[in-house]
Amino acid sequence: MEELQVIQNKIYEIRGTKVMLDFDLAEIYQVETRVLNQAVKRNITRFPEDFMFQLTNTELDIMSSQNVMTLKAKRPKSALPFAFTEHGVIMLASVLRSEIAIQTSILITRAFVAIRKLVSTPPTDKITEIQQEIKELKEYIEEAFTDYNDINEDTRMQLELINQTIAELQSKKAFNDKLRPRIGFVK
Repeated sequence: MEELQVIQNKIYEIRGTKVMLDFDLAEIYQVETRVLNQAVKRNITRFPEDFMFQLTNTELDIMSSQNVMTLKAKRPKSALPFAFTEHGVIMLASVLRSEIAIQTSILITRAFVAIRKLVSTPPTDKITEIQQEIKELKEYIEEAFTDYNDINEDTRMQLELINQTIAELQSKKAFNDKLRPRIGFVK
């Protein structure tokens, strides 16, 4: 699962499409970027525009300025990176023809599928659901015991524990919201 997360972090959104960049793919496939690009150029008919496209200088500048990547060390100044869609990544496995390429393509495909699922069906926020249930329970208890002075000490203690639990859940949710990673680059 850790490999899947590493791959997901290298999927960007460019031109409204989820893509991976040539130098990231080369690293994952354990080949040099120039070797990957040479294999693609030798088989260019397998890579139509909906499988692969080259970034523009503007797209490259935007990505670099947002610290998505540090390209200066990874590429010559004149070379613009290629962006591969999910289909292009799958096609790379047949072009590179190695066991690593095949296994890596499987992992990358799973990463694309996981991101697609996440976007189409966001996970339900369990903490919010629990908070709502606790809030309803608290309101019910407060209605049942309209006069706080008429309830015994055990019930007061239970109400305090419920209030404390609500406060803890709210602070935990706020903390988790801050930790959620941003996936990819959105143009």
